[in-house]
Amino acid sequence: MKTRKKPDADLRKYYTVFLQIGLLATLVMFIVAVNVDWTGAETEEYALDEQEVIEMEEIIQTEHIETPPPPPRPPVPQEVPDDEIIEDADFDIDAEMRLDGPMDLPPPPQEDEEEEEDFFTVVENMPELIGGLAELQSRIEYPEQARRAGIEGRVYVQFIVNEEGQVEDPEVIRGIGGGCDEEAIRAVKQAEFRPGMQRGRPVRVQYSLPIVFRLQN
Repeated sequence: MKTRKKPDADLRKYYTVFLQIGLLATLVMFIVAVNVDWTGAETEEYALDEQEVIEMEEIIQTEHIETPPPPPRPPVPQEVPDDEIIEDADFDIDAEMRLDGPMDLPPPPQEDEEEEEDFFTVVENMPELIGGLAELQSRIEYPEQARRAGIEGRVYVQFIVNEEGQVEDPEVIRGIGGGCDEEAIRAVKQAEFRPGMQRGRPVRVQYSLPIVFRLQN
């Protein structure tokens, strides 16, 4: 058996009406959605505190200048009473100042003048012993005191060879005793030299020689 639909229950009959109502409702909802403020309450604004800027100042080191102490205060002048009489001093000008007489002046200060050496220690051409050291050694007479004591060694004699080649002021700078020092000076005094030359002329030169004392077995 077929069931017939009721004519009031046919939805296609109201399709156009429902469509228009739906479009109108949608449009109203859209308008409301646009106009309504959905942000809600006002947002709190957070203000950031500005950071304090610290500026570094360059400290310039100043030089401390010490100021000299103030000069001493001058003495306070003392008041002299008016009734005090200052006696005039008598000056005998003729007795103190005699222009025509000798003036008593203190003696000039004496300066300790050091004696300058009048000889050379090194020259262009040093003095030369005439005959050589062997001839000088042959003149040595061995002292008997040194021979008995068995003294041997070298005696160094220092002296000046002058412009004529002669020996001046001989002295022992290193001796061995036993009479050997005196014998060495005696032998050196008899020595003759060719004088030392400096810039083509003879000069005084300081010189030294070793004198050997050796016992023969």
